[in-house]
Amino acid sequence: MTTKRVAYCAMLTALAMIFGYVEALIPFGLGIPGVKLGLANIVIVLALYLLPAYQAFAIQLMRIVLVSFLFGNLSMMLYSLAGGILSFLVMLIVKRGDAFSITGVSIAGGVSHNIGQLIVAVLVVRNLKIAFYLPVLIMAGLITGCLIGMLAYRIKPVLDKLSI
Repeated sequence: MTTKRVAYCAMLTALAMIFGYVEALIPFGLGIPGVKLGLANIVIVLALYLLPAYQAFAIQLMRIVLVSFLFGNLSMMLYSLAGGILSFLVMLIVKRGDAFSITGVSIAGGVSHNIGQLIVAVLVVRNLKIAFYLPVLIMAGLITGCLIGMLAYRIKPVLDKLSI
């Protein structure tokens, strides 16, 4: 990996961390527990299109671990890792099929992120009744994934012009 690529990945990781921190400061959930816009996912979606998958995955993991240590706790890290890893894998699979646009990939990521976190919640609380919250989380993932995808669609052409 070139020095330029390492610096680019570090910049994307820092940007994702900043977006995550800013999002924590701005309440968005509309009174619905667990619903966030997922601003940091703009960086991950773009990284999937601009970098090799392993580098985008490294950015995702670094962001989750660093933000959890700096601004959260171990519980936050557990939920974020579950949602983030599932989301990344689903987006990677959906993107490779070339049947979906960047917005479609983002929507798949938003929905799967919420499903990953719900699976962890069911395991931690040991109560399957929490799964009744799934329709709300799917709808939230559809909406936020669409918004993030539309932003990524607008930003990607600018980043494509950079030679990395």
